[in-house]
Amino acid sequence: MTTHLVPTSTTLVLPPSTRLSKNNNNNIATQFCFPKIPRLRFSKWQCAAAVSLVSQPPIPQSEVGGVSNNGKPFPAEVSRTILELSSVGTLSTPTQDGWPLGIAVRFAVGPHGSPLIFLNHSTSKFALDSKSTLLVQLEQYGLRTPQCTILGTLQKPQDATALKKLHSVWEKRFGHEVDEDRLFSLSVERVLQIEDFAEDGIWVTSSEYKSANPDPLRDFAERMIDEINTNNREDILRFCNIYIDLDFQVCDAKMLWVDRLGFDVRFRSPRNDVFEARIPFPREVTDEKGAKSSFNCMSQLAWEVEKNFHAAEFEKVKQLKRMEHGGL
Repeated sequence: MTTHLVPTSTTLVLPPSTRLSKNNNNNIATQFCFPKIPRLRFSKWQCAAAVSLVSQPPIPQSEVGGVSNNGKPFPAEVSRTILELSSVGTLSTPTQDGWPLGIAVRFAVGPHGSPLIFLNHSTSKFALDSKSTLLVQLEQYGLRTPQCTILGTLQKPQDATALKKLHSVWEKRFGHEVDEDRLFSLSVERVLQIEDFAEDGIWVTSSEYKSANPDPLRDFAERMIDEINTNNREDILRFCNIYIDLDFQVCDAKMLWVDRLGFDVRFRSPRNDVFEARIPFPREVTDEKGAKSSFNCMSQLAWEVEKNFHAAEFEKVKQLKRMEHGGL
């Protein structure tokens, strides 16, 4: 079972005879040679790695916004995030002769995560008030494609005030106005969330979906992952070798995604087996600055453990997923 990492203090303390003071600060540079501490490189913002990692308790699952699933967000939150980051999906609905028809549509996200869909007149004639599904996918670094399928009924808002609100949602999402008569909303009755192709899905109820919030890191997660995979390959390998309980040294690794609770990595063993694992943050993060700070602190601790400057006084991740169909 995956557990949250609990780093202990690594504060550097000078011996009494050589602590900084007014009388000996001229000689201190020659008395100590501090190791070079690695820091992840980010193009737009650089966080200084902390010299001290204060010991903190792990995140209780019931206290992280009510949404935690072995260090991962629950499927309802993942589904909300997928829709917020996407604008194109596949709408499937039965035609008048009973055949299911799937078409690509653009959509915006209305209140409580309900999709707002733009349709032409011919499609709306047979789709209106019928049971429909909307499939939405989100590719993550070309290696994984989480997806969610919303089951509901396609409806035409009748209230003029509600229709204007939906129109403003569409204009905000795409930057242009549309004919209000061609805007439809899809009710959310159930949601099927799947982590990747050829994997089993998890059903999410309507109330779970509507009460969940999209991940706060969603707007910059892809850019952050791309920067880390491009500039910090050694750090990703070190994350895998230090924070995951393995009996081999990782040969290659890539980061797939990051959210407020941690990040997912995919890596290859010397025998060419491919695995996926979840590495949690020591604490929940809520913004870009917090995420980059956590990455740098974890990078520092992993480097110190690798160089035997610090003991691995934390529980390692033990839950791995062997990738039978996915590569690296």
